[in-house]
Amino acid sequence: MIERRPLLDFVSHVILAIGVLIVFFPIYVTFIGSTQTAQQITSSNPLSLMPGSNFLESYRLALFGGKTEAGATIGAAWPMMLISLASALIITVGKIVISLLSAFAIVYFRFPAKNLVFWMVFVTLMLPVEVRIGPTYQVVSDLGMLNTMAGLTVPLIASATATFLFRQFFLTVPDELVEAARMDGAGPMRFFKDVLLPLSRTSIAALFVIQFIYGWNQYLWPLLVTTDEKMYPIVMGIKRLIFGEVYVEWNVVMATAILAMLPPAIVVILMQKWFVKGLVDTEK
Repeated sequence: MIERRPLLDFVSHVILAIGVLIVFFPIYVTFIGSTQTAQQITSSNPLSLMPGSNFLESYRLALFGGKTEAGATIGAAWPMMLISLASALIITVGKIVISLLSAFAIVYFRFPAKNLVFWMVFVTLMLPVEVRIGPTYQVVSDLGMLNTMAGLTVPLIASATATFLFRQFFLTVPDELVEAARMDGAGPMRFFKDVLLPLSRTSIAALFVIQFIYGWNQYLWPLLVTTDEKMYPIVMGIKRLIFGEVYVEWNVVMATAILAMLPPAIVVILMQKWFVKGLVDTEK
């Protein structure tokens, strides 16, 4: 029997509402700023919290670029969003595929020093990106992968975290399934495709959301390996808008920031059910 406590329920809902307001307020201010002109943003103190009348012009400049009233030149955001989308999808799918196969090999195949290989992979979790970013850049440069999609994505595909999570999940799969597949004449890859992949759907969905956001928000690595503006992701585009001109068009910056939030938000909304299930579901 679950005891109902109205006061405790009320307090918990108030805390949740306060948390939502704290998270949502900066997004609301960003959206409001994107509907005003740059002059209104810089001249008003404090910033008006009511929508302005410059919505269409701000988002037109953010998406397609052009000249502003102050004479500044704004680059189009949609090519950078395509670069971000492509790199995020490649990183996400690559991480999931490689992690699935590596975890499958570690759990179900016998080979010399198998545990050593796993712990070598696991130890990389303790190394931040900054520790290995210099050697990685040198390798990418020597291979001629600067200013390419391969240079943006390939060094970020390997994931010790995803490998560890899939390994732990595969260890919970009953041995009876392995024996049944073997009795039916299924080879390793058929067992992987017909048994393990369907069982891993929720885990794959949760990792897809996490890794897509990780790939979309990349800034440090693209900053190093791209010098051609045609290969800039949207996060670098926002930085260029802020530091590229003497007079900052803050309405366009905020409109670009809102546009940059949309794809990750859409992914989370569309895959919310699978994401939550993948994090909390213990049913095998």
